Amino acid sequence: MRELVAKENQFLQERDPHPLIIQGRQFISRLFVGTGKFASNQAMLSAVEASATEMVTVALRRVDLSKAVNEEDMISILDLNRLQLLPNTSGARDAGEAVRLAQLSREMGGGSWVKLEVTPDPVYLLPDPVETLQATQELVKDGFTVLPYMHADPVLALRLQDAGAATVMPLGSPIGSNQGIKTEESIRIIIEQARVPVVVDAGLGAPSHAARAMEMGADAVLVNTALAVSADPAMAGLAFARATTAGRMHFLFGGGASSRGSGQWKQASASSPLTGFLDEENRS
Repeated sequence: MRELVAKENQFLQERDPHPLIIQGRQFISRLFVGTGKFASNQAMLSAVEASATEMVTVALRRVDLSKAVNEEDMISILDLNRLQLLPNTSGARDAGEAVRLAQLSREMGGGSWVKLEVTPDPVYLLPDPVETLQATQELVKDGFTVLPYMHADPVLALRLQDAGAATVMPLGSPIGSNQGIKTEESIRIIIEQARVPVVVDAGLGAPSHAARAMEMGADAVLVNTALAVSADPAMAGLAFARATTAGRMHFLFGGGASSRGSGQWKQASASSPLTGFLDEENRS
């Protein structure tokens, strides 16, 4: 299945005027895959292979990157010649913990790429915007390629880009909820203003959710729970891969790219003429 999906991705890539490039690396697949919650490593591998993904995330608290030697070890069964490994700081409650986890990962051979997650609330796993921005600033200064998980907050997205984030990863809905995209209008603004790739992360529970994110103009999506809890992770991986490609095709060739300026997308309009008032004050 992987070869078939990879060919489809390559076909689209050759016709896509805006390739997905993160920190100098080009990705043909626009579907990133998380490795948590699977019933077994083999189930995880089947989803990774069927999806033809080129980026996999792994929680630093769940693996020892320095001991990937036995057959069942999560890292050792992944083809790291083809895949970009993206360790994440899942479980970090503040910027300090996240930075320490990222540095530990690099010391153990995990590389300098990191998916930054700072979630002080263990129930809803919502990202802390203040600590996420602080950790991004520190990690970028330390030479990391930082992909921060964040609320769908357009202002925060700009601040993270200013801090040097390689992507921004706004949540569609809470992690593992499979609710789909509940933050659509905010994500639209983030996409409109973005200077780096936008990866919609969290809450994508059906292939149609991934397709919708791509139709909106997202550069990629990240999926984990929907694959892990599927009765057949390989088939789920295939479904999400094709939905991601279909959504991108619609954005490029089916009218999605022009919809940002249509009547369905309107900028905010102030209810009070404050700017004019301030201009008059400045002139007086």
